[in-house]
Amino acid sequence: MSESQSFGARLQNFLSPVVYLSNNWTSRVGIFFVTAAGVSWLFLLPVIIQGAPKDPYIGLLVVFALPIVFFTGLILIPLGIWIERRKRKTAEVPATFSRISLDNPQVRQFLLFVLIATAFNVVIGGQLTMRAVDYMEHDQFCGQTCHTPMQPEYTAYLRSNHARVACTDCHVGEGAGAFIQSKISGMRQLALVTTGTYDRPIPSPVRSMRPASQICERCHWPYRFAGDVFLVRTHYASDEQNTPATTVALMRVGGQNWKGTVGIHGQHSERGGRMEYIATDNRRQVIPQVTYTAPDGKVTVYKATDVKVTAAQLAAGEHRTMDCMDCHNRPAHELELPETAVDKQMLNGQISTSLPFIKKEAVEVLRRAYPDRDTAAREIANALQGFYRTKYPQTDPAALQRAIQAVQSTYAGNVFPDMKVTWGTYPTNLGHTDAPGCFRCHDGNHVSSDGRKINDDCGACHDLLAVEERDPKILKDLGPNIAVAGLGGNLQ
Repeated sequence: MSESQSFGARLQNFLSPVVYLSNNWTSRVGIFFVTAAGVSWLFLLPVIIQGAPKDPYIGLLVVFALPIVFFTGLILIPLGIWIERRKRKTAEVPATFSRISLDNPQVRQFLLFVLIATAFNVVIGGQLTMRAVDYMEHDQFCGQTCHTPMQPEYTAYLRSNHARVACTDCHVGEGAGAFIQSKISGMRQLALVTTGTYDRPIPSPVRSMRPASQICERCHWPYRFAGDVFLVRTHYASDEQNTPATTVALMRVGGQNWKGTVGIHGQHSERGGRMEYIATDNRRQVIPQVTYTAPDGKVTVYKATDVKVTAAQLAAGEHRTMDCMDCHNRPAHELELPETAVDKQMLNGQISTSLPFIKKEAVEVLRRAYPDRDTAAREIANALQGFYRTKYPQTDPAALQRAIQAVQSTYAGNVFPDMKVTWGTYPTNLGHTDAPGCFRCHDGNHVSSDGRKINDDCGACHDLLAVEERDPKILKDLGPNIAVAGLGGNLQ
């Protein structure tokens, strides 16, 4: 009995000051926050159970606002008690304060309530934390929560071949270390977004991207033999008839077969030889030196004759072993140039080729500078309507309206004034029509000490079956099905 009384006395001595000292505004605010977050959590539970909220703002409420309010409340309750105790210099309960005893059924009910509330707090807090972590792994969080900064990348991602690949599959590594690193980086980025101090445009993460062996090669085997790929690209002239000209090519993609490593992929893979280079700019567009180590171990150094760099600049440059990302640098975030984008819209029929000078006029209005996207949409419509109203009043209004909408969507999908992203801000290295790409090395100017050059022969990468022809014979010979299928291709 004495032990029971001793325990009851100890419990009374602990609970009495806790109840007494928690009677302050700081602890009351904490209790209010915990209660408000708990009630809000119950109301949002159906949304939480369904998975990632479709609305990014609901997502912010569920995964950020509620946990912050909830855990802030849990911190404020003991903080208020600690402040009150420091203020009063004692934890003794005044004589006028009701004594607490386990013999009192109301006290036992209170303790039971505290235990149940604590259990609920643990469940709610743990669930909110896990939901926050889970939501931050979703593409919606990556692309829409930080709407303005990530709008260019997210827009390009949604129309890419990798639109069904989660952002975290490429941008977050495996294991606890990579996870923690990504969250630390995310906190820094969130702070930049909150304060509006992020870069405009956001630099491509060329140095911080994970190696292709950890990203691309999880789905793509670099040595798979792809052979030759048949590609067709149709270009429209800027004349009144929008004259089409088609180029047909067989791209020597290659890979590895019984002969060994062949084609573009074969020659640029490690089995075809180790390739290292030095880039002296932060976007890997200026490459003054390339080092090739053949399978037999022979090393050849090629230096650019048209780029003047000092030994110190070379030493300070980025020294890198070539992998997939050096050519496929924007596999899920490619932004187009206006000429290429309009050609595609004309090819798929969104922009009618019957509209005189539509290629020329569309590219011209796209190339103009606009302060914002709303102004761009309005001015594009006004310019095209004004041109055809003045020059070609008999133009089909339905065809013109479709063309206007296509041109507006082309601008909206590639230019983002708020982020200072315009045509060519993010060049793609795949090919050499819209940016130097292959010609960063295969330009005929990279020469070794014994006079050899990095191969710049067109035939090394592709066989040109037709070049800028109005109606290529090769497509007729191959038949209508091949021709139609080939129209979807894009010769880079």
